[in-house]
Amino acid sequence: MTSTGVARQPDGLCGLTGGEDLLALDILGVRFTVRWGAGVTAAEKDSMRLAWSRCAGVQEPAPAPPPEDRDTSPFTAAVAFRTLTDDGGVFRLRAASFEELAESLTSRLTLTAILANAGSLTMLHACGVADAETGAVVALVAKSGTGKTTASSVLARRYGYVTDETVAIRPDRSVIPYPKPLSVKQAPGLPKQQVGPDALGLLEAPARLQLRSIVLLDRVESAEPVAPVLSRVPLADAVLALIPDSSSQAAIAQPLQSLCRLIDAAGGVWQVTYSEARDLPAALEPLFRPGPVPEQEWTPVAPENGSDSRIPEGTVRRAACADAVTIGDDLLLVLEGAVVRLGGIGPAVWAAAGNPISLDHLTRAVREVHGAPQGHQAAVVRAVEQLTAAGILQRSGT
Repeated sequence: MTSTGVARQPDGLCGLTGGEDLLALDILGVRFTVRWGAGVTAAEKDSMRLAWSRCAGVQEPAPAPPPEDRDTSPFTAAVAFRTLTDDGGVFRLRAASFEELAESLTSRLTLTAILANAGSLTMLHACGVADAETGAVVALVAKSGTGKTTASSVLARRYGYVTDETVAIRPDRSVIPYPKPLSVKQAPGLPKQQVGPDALGLLEAPARLQLRSIVLLDRVESAEPVAPVLSRVPLADAVLALIPDSSSQAAIAQPLQSLCRLIDAAGGVWQVTYSEARDLPAALEPLFRPGPVPEQEWTPVAPENGSDSRIPEGTVRRAACADAVTIGDDLLLVLEGAVVRLGGIGPAVWAAAGNPISLDHLTRAVREVHGAPQGHQAAVVRAVEQLTAAGILQRSGT
């Protein structure tokens, strides 16, 4: 058993089942079997076996997909998958080059595993590295093309490599490793090269992993090196930054509340502003150690509307939402899978409109919270118009 907790098979058999044309993988609990098409050479199959060796399947693999009856593209692969609860299915990939096929395979494997875990795991679009002694994981969140893979390749020479793509977190904050090949940019217009962590000399992560810190990567272009700066991100800003870079968070029960609880347990969210990835290992070192637990800054809000589905003429009512929290003076809502942030008189308007309410009564409710400065009635009218246009409030007939 290696330090990743993955039992390695003897050299030459790692990740293979039933012959050299089959590659068995276990990704976030989803089991895959890849059958290469006739156009893929033995050397190319071997390169993928090595690149994916840290994800080699050790449980019963998915049934091998049938071979293609007719290969219409130079390079093909058929992939069967199954989860713990169902047999999944089969998808097929075709490409004009092996590099394009390998990149497409990485993307489809990742997407399939993410969709299979939607609603059960918090999955951050992040690279992850772990302390070799404690298993404490720092997740570094960033959009594609902003330095995430480069940060992974540098940090994982000092810390254990967890993933360069998806940090998958269970409700108890334990992390499921996804030590996939790193997708390395080549010349413009060329597919990304899939390079295994062993080929890059990246350290293995320990078997037990627990999320310790969440960091937003903020890489700046500069003629002169910029020393890394760590700064704490305000909670509302952190939630809004993480939601777009999380996969299927809206499918989780109480998506905002669960994310706020995770952020609290991680000691808040940090941002590191830097110019050179080589400066990151030392700068992030304090974040692998336990820190003070911040006071809870958020309050859950019951998002239910009134039971009457009819909206009488001359009234408005708030639209149904999946979750809601207040953070300071702001209200955050999950509405049709998107997060909306309301400030000013918006939270008071939303709170008063749980049941159908007339504009006069709504104005009185807002006045009780914010007083009656000059122009407050017109402000309520504008707010209602804006919130209705955004789908946050509903009128009769909407």
